[in-house]
Amino acid sequence: MTADPLSAAPFRDPRLPLAKRVDDLLGRLTLDEKVAFLHQFTPAVERLGIAAFRTGQEALHGVAWMGPATVFPQAVGLGATWNPELVRRVGDAVSREARAMRTRDDRVGLNVWAPTVNLLRHPLWGRNEEGYSEDPVLTSALATAYTRGLRGDHPARWRTAPVLKHWLAHNNETDRSTTSSSVRPRVLHEYDLKAFRATVEAGAVAGVMPAYNLVNGRPNHVSPYLAEHLRTWTDQELLVCSDAGAPSNLVDSEHYFATHEEAVAASLRAGVDSFTDHGTDSSPITARLRGALEQGLLTEADLDTAVRRQLSVRFRLGEFDPEDEQAGATAAFDTPAHRELAREAAEQAIVLLKNDGVLPLASGTRIAVVGLLADECKLDWYSGTLLHRSTPLEGLHERFGAERVTFAEGVDRVRLRTSRGAFLSVPAAGDTAYGGPDAAGALDPALLTGRTDLPALTADATGTGTELALTDWGGGVLTLRAPDGRYLSVVGDGYLRASADRPGGWVVQETFRLEPHGDGHLLKHLGTGRHVCVCADGVKVADEDPEVFDLVVAERGEEAVARAAAAADVVVVVAGNDPHINGRETEDRTTLRLPEHQERLLRAARAANPATVLALVSAYPYAVDPHELPAVLWSAHGGQAAGTALARVLAGDVSPAGRLPQTWYATDADLPDLLDYDVIGSRQTYLYFAGTPLFPFGHGLSYASFSYTGLSAVAEGEEVRVSFSVTNTGAVTADEVAQLYGRAVAPSRPRPRRELLSHRRITLAPGETARLDFRVPLSALAFWDVSRDRWRVEPGPYELLAGASSEDVRLRTTLTPAGEPALPRAVLARGLAAAAFDEQRGAEIVDRTKRSGDAVTPAGGRTAELLYRDCDFGPGASGVTVEVSGAGTVELRLDDGPAVAVLSTTEPTAGPYDYVRLGAPVAAQGVHDVHLRLRGPLRLARVGFSGRGSGAAGRTEEARLRKASVPDLSTDPI
Repeated sequence: MTADPLSAAPFRDPRLPLAKRVDDLLGRLTLDEKVAFLHQFTPAVERLGIAAFRTGQEALHGVAWMGPATVFPQAVGLGATWNPELVRRVGDAVSREARAMRTRDDRVGLNVWAPTVNLLRHPLWGRNEEGYSEDPVLTSALATAYTRGLRGDHPARWRTAPVLKHWLAHNNETDRSTTSSSVRPRVLHEYDLKAFRATVEAGAVAGVMPAYNLVNGRPNHVSPYLAEHLRTWTDQELLVCSDAGAPSNLVDSEHYFATHEEAVAASLRAGVDSFTDHGTDSSPITARLRGALEQGLLTEADLDTAVRRQLSVRFRLGEFDPEDEQAGATAAFDTPAHRELAREAAEQAIVLLKNDGVLPLASGTRIAVVGLLADECKLDWYSGTLLHRSTPLEGLHERFGAERVTFAEGVDRVRLRTSRGAFLSVPAAGDTAYGGPDAAGALDPALLTGRTDLPALTADATGTGTELALTDWGGGVLTLRAPDGRYLSVVGDGYLRASADRPGGWVVQETFRLEPHGDGHLLKHLGTGRHVCVCADGVKVADEDPEVFDLVVAERGEEAVARAAAAADVVVVVAGNDPHINGRETEDRTTLRLPEHQERLLRAARAANPATVLALVSAYPYAVDPHELPAVLWSAHGGQAAGTALARVLAGDVSPAGRLPQTWYATDADLPDLLDYDVIGSRQTYLYFAGTPLFPFGHGLSYASFSYTGLSAVAEGEEVRVSFSVTNTGAVTADEVAQLYGRAVAPSRPRPRRELLSHRRITLAPGETARLDFRVPLSALAFWDVSRDRWRVEPGPYELLAGASSEDVRLRTTLTPAGEPALPRAVLARGLAAAAFDEQRGAEIVDRTKRSGDAVTPAGGRTAELLYRDCDFGPGASGVTVEVSGAGTVELRLDDGPAVAVLSTTEPTAGPYDYVRLGAPVAAQGVHDVHLRLRGPLRLARVGFSGRGSGAAGRTEEARLRKASVPDLSTDPI
């Protein structure tokens, strides 16, 4: 037998340093092989014994899309635990299941795309369920814990290689591939980058995925921040994987580049290392890369950089070692420990929002559990297939006994009658076996719902048809369910069948809308946008001849709910959302309100029985009125153990200790525009919101009570040591989440009302006290000083606040660090970068060039106001210049005075990146606030000033000086 000639190759030798092994293997690859490596699905290189590889395996809260796996609570639910150690253990379990599943299915990837680090800035974001928190410190703590679990404990070999999503400032689904997030420097550094940075610096991250959106006018897939920030946070090679289809978007939807060759070249040079595009078909991407090489847009060295990063990940996963020690001993799947962890995580994620004493429930209580989610265990887009299932009804049966628990779902029971008097009828499934997805799963989760091997609906002119369960999920979006639990769906051939076990798929095919039409209704299928019609061969959707239906109601949901509620001691109304409907990836919500159908059920239960507990199970906050309810709880969709966990909390077996990871607002009027990313200027999140929230960030009640005492803070070098004690003054063992916040008392610039510095989740027996110590770096008190383009701790007093939420402060003390005094901006020497403003109104940051830099433009081409504080003109300025493109006017004022210079373009420049310099004389000395007013569709990149005595004012490109009359100055300045 001939020995493998490559077995002694340096890249096969685990004793060598990683860099040497990577370089050896890279040097053996041909140019064509390197090109092939850059697509998501990398082919095998048989001559080198290299297996095929794919980047990307969804693992947000369990291994997703690959069939049965342990399903943990949604990410926002894990965020509600405020427990990094628990989240680390969840990540550890997920990585072990990924390894175990890979041993039987090589489609399971080890480069996992998780966690999502995007901040939950706006609660109407459709993907709210995917993030941990609105706060960057809490988000980073939990993301770091999850990635450490995903990586595993081996010092050199990773169990899985986690990629953080989605870089950067990504918080809207509406037009997500064409909208630009305008992120000023302070928000960029203090908020959006901050969420990623600590996790990357912790060293357990394999890479990041850029988001679909643009930031400051430039697509994230060509973001200079990848090089300027991300790659400076670690010495480790990071793999940047594109989001699906995003490389093509650069040309097709964003029109940012004229050709795909330019687009892939710019992405690769910016730092994208793996292109996720066209599914498993790599040929379009590889052809574009070859074209870019032929056109001189890329060099082989550019390819080497990207391939090296990919190989570094594969080596860390142990792929090229003689024995992959991670694949065997560390693999575990659906173990008792994982099932117990799923239950523990679901329990710790439950937040008690209000309790007037009705909870916990006594063991002999007669309970009515009602509501659309009372017997549901919902999955979301990034869930695996359930191995085990526990609904609230099942959990309460198990805990209290089936004889003490009654149930009413609250759906409307209806029949649909055609204009000719026939009723829609669901044929029996016959001998066709019906069930969920098979154990092998599928890469396409859309395959998990509809089937075409079941008979289509018919119109029955002789009978009464089939009674359907109608649920209105809000905004008139309906689902219709047959008596055997199958949802009406449309798949493939356009026929209507009861063929889905749940709503799902990339385009949901199980939702409808009833549209008034004459004396009846048209039934519109939302997945296809077509109306339902009745044909000779069955019921189907079509573009013409829609059927007019009469909705015959057999029972309203509130009637069944009221009956059950009246016969019980306590009613538990389980309300919330279906994660595939009205708020999900590709679709933002439109309101915080609970859907009217569920409002009806809640009102009916409360009217029939004042002892009504509202249990919200949802992927996001709701604006509900808690005043007439004795108790309110919230949980994200809690995975396979959700029902058991809820029942144990209701029974008092576990004292709830989840805490809200984001602000719950009282009304839609409290929300900024979804596309307004300036959290400072528009006062967003608990950091800046000055109104009264429905429930504040960090809020959550307990069955115990806790006292806080003995707060002390001592500065030690570059950190502050903070200590305080927490005592359980209640009668039951319980967890408390002690939270430490800081705030600048008298800041010179807008600063957070308070911001989380650290926290600790602890378990205390009755009467037990814990002394908590925190070490907070002084840098945590810093803000991004736009005048210096760096962090600065401002001198003055800072309050340290300890308590049970951002609003429930129990202790406070004051610290006064020396800090770094403010200095005026030396504008004669440095000028003003347009985007480095202190305040703005009506402005939008855009790209200065396609490759780097920022400019400012009036939103919608109207008017923008910019303020730059404390600008030092020294002994005197004699001239001002502005670099602009487009067409419009720049007006300069000092302090509250009149305009001192007006600079205008008389006709548009050749393009958005074709800048001209305009100049005008100006007289200023000393320190002033500079106000700029921009009018019209122009871009301002920079403002410069020349000093007296230099003669510069007389040499300021007079040929480009545009004289114009002073425009209307009546608009209030900022």
